[in-house]
Amino acid sequence: MWDLYIIEYACSHEPWGGLVNGMEQEGMVDLPFSFILACHGERKILIDSGFMQTGSRNEFPLKFSVTQWISPIRMLEQIGIAPEDIQDIVITHAHFDHMGAIGEFPNAQIHIQKRELMSWYEAAALPKRFSHLTKIIDPENLRQVLDASFDHRVSLIDGDKDNILPGVHVRLAPGHTLGHQFVIVESSAGRKVISGDCIYTHRQLSGHKHDGVYAPLNNATGSVWDQLISIDRLNDELLGDKTNLIIQHDVDRWKEYPVVAELEGYRVVKVV
Repeated sequence: MWDLYIIEYACSHEPWGGLVNGMEQEGMVDLPFSFILACHGERKILIDSGFMQTGSRNEFPLKFSVTQWISPIRMLEQIGIAPEDIQDIVITHAHFDHMGAIGEFPNAQIHIQKRELMSWYEAAALPKRFSHLTKIIDPENLRQVLDASFDHRVSLIDGDKDNILPGVHVRLAPGHTLGHQFVIVESSAGRKVISGDCIYTHRQLSGHKHDGVYAPLNNATGSVWDQLISIDRLNDELLGDKTNLIIQHDVDRWKEYPVVAELEGYRVVKVV
Protein backbone atom coordinates (compact mmCIF):
# COMPACT_ATOMS: atom_id res chain seq x y z
CA MET A 1 0.00 0.00 0.00
CA TRP A 2 1.19 3.48 -0.89
CA ASP A 3 1.37 6.42 1.50
CA LEU A 4 0.08 9.51 -0.32
CA TYR A 5 1.06 13.15 0.17
CA ILE A 6 -0.47 16.13 -1.61
CA ILE A 7 2.18 18.76 -2.35
CA GLU A 8 0.85 22.30 -2.81
CA TYR A 9 3.21 24.62 -4.68
CA ALA A 10 1.38 27.46 -6.47
CA CYS A 11 -1.79 29.53 -6.63
CA SER A 12 -3.55 31.55 -9.32
CA HIS A 13 -6.24 34.22 -9.01
CA GLU A 14 -8.70 33.93 -11.86
CA PRO A 15 -12.42 33.89 -12.68
CA TRP A 16 -14.39 30.72 -12.02
CA GLY A 17 -16.12 31.27 -15.35
CA GLY A 18 -12.88 30.70 -17.22
CA LEU A 19 -12.54 27.30 -15.58
CA VAL A 20 -15.93 25.62 -15.16
CA ASN A 21 -19.05 25.88 -17.30
CA GLY A 22 -21.99 27.36 -15.41
CA MET A 23 -19.86 29.27 -12.90
CA GLU A 24 -19.60 32.49 -14.86
CA GLN A 25 -21.35 34.44 -12.08
CA GLU A 26 -19.23 33.01 -9.25
CA GLY A 27 -16.54 35.70 -9.31
CA MET A 28 -12.85 35.11 -8.73
CA VAL A 29 -11.14 32.14 -7.11
CA ASP A 30 -7.73 31.48 -5.59
CA LEU A 31 -6.92 28.21 -7.31
CA PRO A 32 -4.28 26.01 -5.66
CA PHE A 33 -1.91 23.84 -7.69
CA SER A 34 -0.58 20.50 -6.50
CA PHE A 35 1.09 17.23 -7.38
CA ILE A 36 1.16 13.93 -5.50
CA LEU A 37 3.97 12.00 -3.81
CA ALA A 38 3.41 8.27 -3.25
CA CYS A 39 5.80 6.23 -1.08
CA HIS A 40 5.96 2.46 -0.63
CA GLY A 41 9.03 1.22 1.23
CA GLU A 42 12.05 2.58 -0.61
CA ARG A 43 10.06 3.37 -3.73
CA LYS A 44 8.98 6.96 -4.28
CA ILE A 45 6.89 8.16 -7.22
CA LEU A 46 5.11 11.32 -8.28
CA ILE A 47 1.78 11.86 -9.96
CA ASP A 48 2.53 14.97 -11.99
CA SER A 49 5.53 17.12 -11.16
CA GLY A 50 4.50 20.75 -10.76
CA PHE A 51 6.44 23.34 -12.73
CA MET A 52 9.61 25.39 -12.38
CA GLN A 53 9.70 29.16 -12.60
CA THR A 54 13.30 29.95 -13.38
CA GLY A 55 15.19 31.49 -16.27
CA SER A 56 13.21 31.63 -19.51
CA ARG A 57 10.31 29.85 -17.79
CA ASN A 58 9.81 32.65 -15.29
CA GLU A 59 7.23 34.50 -17.40
CA PHE A 60 5.27 31.52 -18.76
CA PRO A 61 3.01 30.97 -15.69
CA LEU A 62 2.24 34.68 -15.47
CA LYS A 63 0.18 34.34 -18.65
CA PHE A 64 -2.26 32.28 -16.60
CA SER A 65 -2.40 34.49 -13.50
CA VAL A 66 -0.10 32.15 -11.55
CA THR A 67 1.62 34.82 -9.50
CA GLN A 68 2.28 32.79 -6.34
CA TRP A 69 4.73 29.90 -6.53
CA ILE A 70 7.33 27.95 -4.62
CA SER A 71 9.72 25.40 -6.08
CA PRO A 72 8.31 21.85 -6.03
CA ILE A 73 11.84 20.72 -5.16
CA ARG A 74 11.82 22.84 -2.00
CA MET A 75 8.44 21.46 -1.03
CA LEU A 76 9.65 17.87 -1.40
CA GLU A 77 12.71 18.71 0.70
CA GLN A 78 10.38 19.61 3.58
CA ILE A 79 9.56 15.91 3.95
CA GLY A 80 13.06 14.62 3.24
CA ILE A 81 12.70 13.82 -0.47
CA ALA A 82 15.46 14.69 -2.95
CA PRO A 83 14.92 14.79 -6.74
CA GLU A 84 17.19 11.78 -7.16
CA ASP A 85 14.90 9.73 -4.90
CA ILE A 86 12.01 9.83 -7.38
CA GLN A 87 11.90 6.67 -9.50
CA ASP A 88 8.72 7.22 -11.52
CA ILE A 89 6.45 10.09 -12.56
CA VAL A 90 2.92 9.40 -13.79
CA ILE A 91 1.78 12.35 -15.90
CA THR A 92 -1.97 13.03 -16.05
CA HIS A 93 -1.49 15.43 -18.97
CA ALA A 94 1.17 17.63 -20.51
CA HIS A 95 0.06 21.13 -19.45
CA PHE A 96 2.91 23.11 -17.93
CA ASP A 97 1.56 23.00 -14.37
CA HIS A 98 1.45 19.19 -14.39
CA MET A 99 4.57 18.31 -16.39
CA GLY A 100 6.72 21.42 -16.02
CA ALA A 101 9.29 20.06 -13.55
CA ILE A 102 10.02 16.66 -15.10
CA GLY A 103 13.54 17.78 -16.02
CA GLU A 104 14.39 18.08 -12.32
CA PHE A 105 14.12 14.31 -11.70
CA PRO A 106 17.01 12.63 -13.53
CA ASN A 107 16.26 9.06 -12.42
CA ALA A 108 12.53 9.02 -13.03
CA GLN A 109 10.72 6.86 -15.56
CA ILE A 110 7.92 8.96 -17.10
CA HIS A 111 4.54 7.29 -17.67
CA ILE A 112 2.22 9.16 -20.05
CA GLN A 113 -0.56 8.28 -22.45
CA LYS A 114 0.77 7.79 -25.98
CA ARG A 115 -2.17 9.79 -27.34
CA GLU A 116 -1.36 12.68 -25.00
CA LEU A 117 2.27 13.02 -26.02
CA MET A 118 1.77 12.45 -29.74
CA SER A 119 -1.16 14.87 -29.95
CA TRP A 120 0.98 17.72 -28.62
CA TYR A 121 3.79 17.06 -31.06
CA GLU A 122 1.17 17.10 -33.83
CA ALA A 123 -0.44 20.29 -32.52
CA ALA A 124 2.94 22.01 -32.26
CA ALA A 125 3.60 21.22 -35.94
CA LEU A 126 0.39 22.88 -37.13
CA PRO A 127 0.49 26.35 -38.73
CA LYS A 128 0.68 29.29 -36.33
CA ARG A 129 -3.04 30.02 -36.76
CA PHE A 130 -3.70 26.91 -34.61
CA SER A 131 -1.47 28.10 -31.75
CA HIS A 132 -4.45 28.51 -29.38
CA LEU A 133 -4.28 24.73 -28.97
CA THR A 134 -0.82 24.82 -27.43
CA LYS A 135 -1.03 27.95 -25.31
CA ILE A 136 -0.82 25.96 -22.04
CA ILE A 137 2.05 23.80 -23.32
CA ASP A 138 5.64 24.77 -22.52
CA PRO A 139 7.72 23.63 -25.53
CA GLU A 140 10.66 22.98 -23.22
CA ASN A 141 8.67 20.25 -21.47
CA LEU A 142 8.10 18.40 -24.77
CA ARG A 143 11.84 18.62 -25.46
CA GLN A 144 12.56 17.19 -22.01
CA VAL A 145 10.29 14.21 -22.65
CA LEU A 146 11.98 13.63 -25.99
CA ASP A 147 15.39 13.68 -24.31
CA ALA A 148 14.14 11.23 -21.69
CA SER A 149 12.88 8.99 -24.51
CA PHE A 150 16.40 8.69 -25.90
CA ASP A 151 17.47 7.63 -22.40
CA HIS A 152 14.71 4.96 -22.46
CA ARG A 153 12.94 6.68 -19.56
CA VAL A 154 9.49 7.14 -21.13
CA SER A 155 6.69 4.57 -21.00
CA LEU A 156 3.89 5.27 -23.47
CA ILE A 157 0.53 3.97 -22.23
CA ASP A 158 -2.22 3.05 -24.68
CA GLY A 159 -5.55 3.48 -22.89
CA ASP A 160 -6.61 2.02 -19.54
CA LYS A 161 -4.01 -0.05 -17.73
CA ASP A 162 -3.89 -1.62 -14.29
CA ASN A 163 -0.67 -1.87 -12.32
CA ILE A 164 1.55 0.35 -14.43
CA LEU A 165 3.34 0.20 -11.11
CA PRO A 166 2.16 -2.15 -8.34
CA GLY A 167 -1.13 -0.75 -7.06
CA VAL A 168 -1.15 2.18 -9.48
CA HIS A 169 -3.74 2.16 -12.28
CA VAL A 170 -4.59 4.68 -15.02
CA ARG A 171 -7.76 5.40 -16.93
CA LEU A 172 -7.81 7.27 -20.23
CA ALA A 173 -10.02 10.33 -19.72
CA PRO A 174 -9.88 12.67 -22.74
CA GLY A 175 -11.58 16.04 -22.80
CA HIS A 176 -9.40 18.52 -20.96
CA THR A 177 -6.68 17.31 -23.33
CA LEU A 178 -6.83 14.60 -25.98
CA GLY A 179 -4.89 12.03 -23.97
CA HIS A 180 -5.64 13.05 -20.40
CA GLN A 181 -5.66 10.26 -17.80
CA PHE A 182 -6.66 10.05 -14.17
CA VAL A 183 -4.85 7.82 -11.70
CA ILE A 184 -6.05 5.29 -9.13
CA VAL A 185 -3.76 4.39 -6.23
CA GLU A 186 -4.21 1.55 -3.75
CA SER A 187 -3.10 3.52 -0.70
CA SER A 188 -2.80 2.98 3.03
CA ALA A 189 -5.93 5.19 3.29
CA GLY A 190 -7.88 3.14 0.76
CA ARG A 191 -8.40 3.25 -2.97
CA LYS A 192 -7.90 6.88 -4.02
CA VAL A 193 -8.79 8.44 -7.38
CA ILE A 194 -6.55 11.34 -8.39
CA SER A 195 -8.38 13.68 -10.71
CA GLY A 196 -5.72 15.31 -12.84
CA ASP A 197 -7.77 18.04 -14.52
CA CYS A 198 -10.93 16.01 -15.16
CA ILE A 199 -12.57 18.25 -12.59
CA TYR A 200 -11.67 21.30 -10.48
CA THR A 201 -14.57 21.12 -8.04
CA HIS A 202 -17.07 18.62 -6.61
CA ARG A 203 -19.83 20.70 -8.22
CA GLN A 204 -18.85 19.22 -11.57
CA LEU A 205 -19.94 15.84 -10.22
CA SER A 206 -22.96 16.84 -8.14
CA GLY A 207 -24.32 19.45 -10.55
CA HIS A 208 -24.71 23.16 -9.90
CA LYS A 209 -28.25 22.51 -8.66
CA HIS A 210 -27.28 19.29 -6.86
CA ASP A 211 -29.20 17.40 -9.51
CA GLY A 212 -26.36 15.17 -10.66
CA VAL A 213 -25.93 16.96 -14.01
CA TYR A 214 -22.22 16.98 -14.82
CA ALA A 215 -20.54 20.33 -15.56
CA PRO A 216 -17.64 20.40 -18.03
CA LEU A 217 -14.57 22.62 -17.93
CA ASN A 218 -14.36 25.75 -20.03
CA ASN A 219 -10.59 25.46 -20.50
CA ALA A 220 -10.42 22.26 -22.53
CA THR A 221 -8.76 21.25 -25.79
CA GLY A 222 -11.09 18.29 -26.37
CA SER A 223 -14.84 18.12 -26.69
CA VAL A 224 -17.55 18.57 -24.07
CA TRP A 225 -18.80 15.11 -25.07
CA ASP A 226 -15.47 13.54 -24.13
CA GLN A 227 -15.28 15.55 -20.93
CA LEU A 228 -18.65 14.35 -19.68
CA ILE A 229 -17.88 10.73 -20.50
CA SER A 230 -14.57 11.06 -18.65
CA ILE A 231 -16.25 12.66 -15.64
CA ASP A 232 -18.70 9.77 -15.62
CA ARG A 233 -15.84 7.26 -15.72
CA LEU A 234 -14.14 9.04 -12.83
CA ASN A 235 -17.42 9.02 -10.90
CA ASP A 236 -17.79 5.27 -11.47
CA GLU A 237 -14.31 4.67 -10.05
CA LEU A 238 -15.27 6.42 -6.81
CA LEU A 239 -17.53 3.47 -6.04
CA GLY A 240 -20.17 5.75 -4.56
CA ASP A 241 -17.82 7.39 -2.07
CA LYS A 242 -16.63 10.89 -2.98
CA THR A 243 -14.12 10.84 -0.11
CA ASN A 244 -12.10 8.56 -2.39
CA LEU A 245 -11.47 11.53 -4.70
CA ILE A 246 -8.39 13.76 -4.62
CA ILE A 247 -8.90 16.95 -6.64
CA GLN A 248 -5.54 18.42 -7.55
CA HIS A 249 -6.90 21.98 -7.76
CA ASP A 250 -9.05 21.67 -4.61
CA VAL A 251 -10.05 25.20 -3.57
CA ASP A 252 -10.54 23.94 0.01
CA ARG A 253 -6.86 22.93 0.06
CA TRP A 254 -7.53 19.33 1.16
CA LYS A 255 -8.75 20.46 4.57
CA GLU A 256 -9.85 16.94 5.48
CA TYR A 257 -6.22 15.81 5.74
CA PRO A 258 -3.53 16.69 8.32
CA VAL A 259 -0.76 19.13 7.41
CA VAL A 260 2.63 17.45 7.87
CA ALA A 261 4.83 20.27 6.56
CA GLU A 262 4.45 23.90 5.54
CA LEU A 263 6.74 26.41 3.85
CA GLU A 264 5.86 30.04 3.09
CA GLY A 265 2.17 29.20 3.39
CA TYR A 266 2.26 26.18 1.06
CA ARG A 267 1.26 22.85 2.56
CA VAL A 268 2.12 19.20 2.40
CA VAL A 269 -0.82 17.12 3.59
CA LYS A 270 -0.92 13.38 4.20
CA VAL A 271 -3.86 11.38 2.89
CA VAL A 272 -5.13 9.35 5.84
